[in-house]
Amino acid sequence: MLKVGLTGGIGAGKSEVSRLLVSYGAVLVDADKIAREVVEPGTPGLDAVVDAFGPGVLTADGRLDRPKLGSLVFSDSEKLATLNAIVHPLVRARSAELEGAAGEDAIVVHDVPLLVENELTGLYEVVVVVDASPETRLDRLVRVRGMAESEARSRMAAQATRERRNAAADLVIDNDGPLEKLEPQVRDVWERLVERAVAHF
Repeated sequence: MLKVGLTGGIGAGKSEVSRLLVSYGAVLVDADKIAREVVEPGTPGLDAVVDAFGPGVLTADGRLDRPKLGSLVFSDSEKLATLNAIVHPLVRARSAELEGAAGEDAIVVHDVPLLVENELTGLYEVVVVVDASPETRLDRLVRVRGMAESEARSRMAAQATRERRNAAADLVIDNDGPLEKLEPQVRDVWERLVERAVAHF
C-alpha cells in the first residue's frame, strides 16, 4: 500500500483532483467527508461539540449548524483548536479503518485539508499539494461557492501560507488555470504514484 497525502488551501481545487485520482484507480479517504460523518446526530462527536460550544451550534432538527460553527471558530484560534481537538482524533480513527479495508497493492489517497497545519506530513510516503494563487482561490470561494468575501478571507487566513504548504510537498499540482490544464497534470502525478507504488511493493 502506498499512502499519499493530498492537500491544498480552501478553494484550490482538491476535490476535482481527488475525483480524477479515483477515476484512475486510487482509493480515496476524504477527511472532510469523514469529519461530517463523525458529528452526525447521535454521535459522540456531536455531543462533544455541543458540550464545548453550546446548543446554539445546532439547527432546529438537531444537526450541526456548520455556517454558525464556522463563524465562531474561524476567527478565533482558541475555539478552532478546541474544535480540532474533538474532531481530528475521530477522523484519524475512521481514516485508519478505511485504509485498513483497502488492498495491499492499493494507492490510498488521503484528502486532508489541514495536513500541513497539523504537521501530518510524516504519516504519508508522498505528499501532493494542489496549488492556486490566493486571488484565484478567493474568486472561486466567492463566485463559485457563494461565500461572503469576509468569510472566505477569514478561512484562508486560518490555514497555512501558500509557501509553507508548497514547501511540504513532494509533488505540486498547479490549479491556477482552467480545468483542461489540470487533467494532464493529475494524470502525470498518478503515473508517478504508480511508479512509486510498484517500487514500494
